[in-house]
Amino acid sequence: MWKYIVGRLVWIPFLLIAVAFITFILGRFGPGDPVEVMMGTKYDPVVAERIRSEMGLDKPVLVQFYKYIQSASKGDFGESLRFRGRSVSSLIAPKIIVSAKLSFVALLISISIGLPLGFYIAHKQGTWIDPLIVSFSVFFMSIPIMITIPFLLWIGCLKTNLVPCSGWGGIFDSRIIIPALAMGIPGVAGMIRIMRAATLDVLGQDYIRTAQSKGLHFFTVSTRHVFRNSIIPIVTILAFSLAGLLGGAFITETIMGIPGIGRFSVESIFNRDYPVIMAITLIGATAFVIANLMADISYSIIDPRIRYK
Repeated sequence: MWKYIVGRLVWIPFLLIAVAFITFILGRFGPGDPVEVMMGTKYDPVVAERIRSEMGLDKPVLVQFYKYIQSASKGDFGESLRFRGRSVSSLIAPKIIVSAKLSFVALLISISIGLPLGFYIAHKQGTWIDPLIVSFSVFFMSIPIMITIPFLLWIGCLKTNLVPCSGWGGIFDSRIIIPALAMGIPGVAGMIRIMRAATLDVLGQDYIRTAQSKGLHFFTVSTRHVFRNSIIPIVTILAFSLAGLLGGAFITETIMGIPGIGRFSVESIFNRDYPVIMAITLIGATAFVIANLMADISYSIIDPRIRYK
């Protein structure tokens, strides 16, 4: 097991360097000169050449990339082209924290509702409860978030005045309720369907019938044998969902006026703020690679039969 983990860890830097190189090349040869973006309407060819020389943009691309990787490995992603004098790290760090808090609460809503319901209706297969719950979950999942948020605001803000209409006050503030519900409810259907399918697959195994024939209590069979084995496919979803916490949600953050990383990422793309785009890409790639590794490790913890060579 440890040999497998070390092998995966050794490959992580190579994967990240590949991702960084592709993003770096797209930023350098894509539309929009970084110096022109930096200077805006005050562009002057003479001054632009001097800035390129100071920033090292006149050097070969591989030399530029090497220097960038050296700095990025130390947590220095450079200076924003849009916000002069501000480091990229100081810009994106608070926004990532905001998006992570919002997405985490939304994920808790999806898990706390979806997993128990999926496990429950799997035991009710063949009854009217199974298709009813699945149909309702798919219905709520199919509603676009552009409709969900205004509807929740209409009920919670305009009609009942239970929560503020917009803004951000942290994870324990009432303003997180509507955006978290809007993001969490669509995920309930996915959790229900995956958990239901995994549970039905486990219920059909021989060792479950053996446990039942031994006279074990329903609660014992369900928790010790069924749930523990059916949760394995969910681990992958949860791992990548946790990694996705850093990505934010552009639509929700824009409508609700939340200063998260999703909205800031799109703004950086339109503003061609390449250092910010590079930093967000690298952080996201790192999160997904680590999440994939953690999911593989979790498999062997949940099911001791799973071993890696």
